[in-house]
Parts: sequence; structure tokens; C-alpha cells
Amino acid sequence: MVKKSLNHGLEGLRDDTEGIEGYKKTEVGVIPDDWEVVLLDLVAKRGSGHTPDKKHPEYWNGEIKWISLKDSNLLDNLYIYDTTEKITPAGIANSSAVLHPLGAVILSRDAGVGKSAITKDVMAVSQHFMAWHCGSQLNNHFLYYWLQAEKSEFERIAIGNTIKTIGLSYFKQLKIPFPFLAEQEAIAQFLSDVDALITECDRIITKKRNTKQGTMQQLLTGKKRLPGFSGEWEVKKLGDCLIKNPEYGINAPAVPYSENLPVYIRITDISEDGRFLPEKKVSVNHTQSANYFLETDDLVLARTGASTGKSYLYNLQDGKLVFAGFLIRVKVNPQKLDAQYLKSFLNTKRMSEK
Repeated sequence: MVKKSLNHGLEGLRDDTEGIEGYKKTEVGVIPDDWEVVLLDLVAKRGSGHTPDKKHPEYWNGEIKWISLKDSNLLDNLYIYDTTEKITPAGIANSSAVLHPLGAVILSRDAGVGKSAITKDVMAVSQHFMAWHCGSQLNNHFLYYWLQAEKSEFERIAIGNTIKTIGLSYFKQLKIPFPFLAEQEAIAQFLSDVDALITECDRIITKKRNTKQGTMQQLLTGKKRLPGFSGEWEVKKLGDCLIKNPEYGINAPAVPYSENLPVYIRITDISEDGRFLPEKKVSVNHTQSANYFLETDDLVLARTGASTGKSYLYNLQDGKLVFAGFLIRVKVNPQKLDAQYLKSFLNTKRMSEK
């Protein structure tokens, strides 16, 4: 039902820019004739922030919420309610930090460039952020969603070797498309409704995933039996159920993806639920690559790092894959063990916590 509602809402949108009539080209892109382009500074009060001196403990651990790069994971969720660190009135008085009102729109201009949110309390920010207090003619939710839509552009223009950043001068000249307030509010409400539907979808998916995990735990340990099955289970060593000994993957660097080279699968290319992630696929260029192609019913396991034990069961639909050195290939004997059963067992909570 949630997915149906989401699709219905999106399908209701019209793309009138196919025909040029009624639209105009501007420095911010093609917009309707009745929209304007305005300097953001003319319709919102721009500010930034600062970090109080860490050598003065009296500036810290107060009650004033202070947004810093430590809060990056809290951004891009429409609102920010709380912060990792808090400062005192003395910290405000003795630094360039200022208080921004509830409803201010903030944007990261450094590490995590382009992440944004709307404050749900009076807050201060570090120097790594911009903050806008919208005037009476600019809806703060409209501004937030516009900043979200421009994130790739912010990432593109950021400069720097270690930490990419956008200079303050850029924001002094930043212009935005500017419809009448009523249309801003309608656009913001529509996008907010879509966000709410996505959140509900995520909640349902999480609930179903937890249900699946619990069911897996019971079925794969025999606490619950499927209808028609009874009798005792055996315990066997995994090695007794394999065609050959486990193998390490190839130790070779990844190279940019090329249709003329094999696709490389590494630990980072496997999702937490065991799927191959081709979004940023890469290739491998090595004379021995042919010896490391995955085959039907091959299972690969992460053998190191925080993802140790994460597994992937080869799927022919993923194409030809060469597995990397931090993965171990397991070839099960189909007469003794079902590969999908093994993958499911390895994904149980009991195994992931070992």
C-alpha cells in the first residue's frame, strides 16, 4: 500500500519542459516563466559559525546544541533535533559562534559537502557549516529540498586535497529559482509527503527483515520444523561438505571498469544481506584472472576486517566475476550441502556475532 501511494504521487507529476513554451533558460537552469531567479542573500539571512577554544573547558558541555562534522550522520533527514557536542553561553560569547533560530537551514561546506538539514531548536554551528534564516517570502523546506537537489553540484565545485571545501565567497553569490510562496509551500509539502512514505517503507522493510532474521534463526537451528519433516539432525564439519579446500581470491589492484576486463568483486561490493552491488563496479587486470572466476553455487566469505563473515552466493545474473584476495571461496558438494542453505546459515545473528 505504501509503495502504491508513493508511485501514485510521483506519476502525477508533469514534465512540461519537453516543450519550451512556458519556460525560460536562466543561470540556474530552465524554469517556468513566472518564476524568478534571486540572490539567496536577498531572501534569507546567511550566517556561519565557529568552534570555541577547546582549551577552555568552561566553553563546553553546556546546553547549547552545536552542529559539527561529528553530526554528519544526522543530516539529510530533513530535520536535525540534537547534536553530539554542546557548548555554553561563555563559548558563544568568547568565539565567533552565533545562535541560529529554530527552522534555520544548515549546509555542510566541508567534509560531507552538501549535506543539509533544518534545525528543530535554537542551535549554533561550527565554521564548517552555512546557515540561512529564511525571510517571509522563502519557505525553509523549499530551500532545504533545493539544496538537496543541488548536492552533486556542491560536491563537484568543492576543492582541496585532504578535505574538500567550498569557500564563503561562493555562498555570497548563490542564486536560487524563486516561485511564489504558495508554490514553494506546495512543492515542499509534496516532497515532504514523499519523504514520509519512504520512511514508512524503510520501517516496514526493517520490520520484515527482523522477522526474517528471527525465522531464519529458528529454522536453521531446528527450533522450528517445517511441516512434513521430523527426525534428528546431524552436526558436520563444513570441510566434510566441500568439493575442494577453501581458496583465497586473487591479490590484484582494482582498475576502472572496462567492458574488456573482468568485473572484480571485493568485500565492499557485497551488501549486508549478501547481494552483489554493481553501482560502482570496477575491473581487474591480471594474467591469472581466469583462475578466479566464480561459478554456480560458489560462496565467497569476507575473511578480514569489520565485515568478517559477510557472504555472497554467486548469481549468474551478476555476470562473470573475479573474486578478490580478502575473500575466501567455498565450493560445496551439492550431494551433501545446499549452497543457499549454507549462505542463510552464515547470515544468522548467531554467526554474525561470532
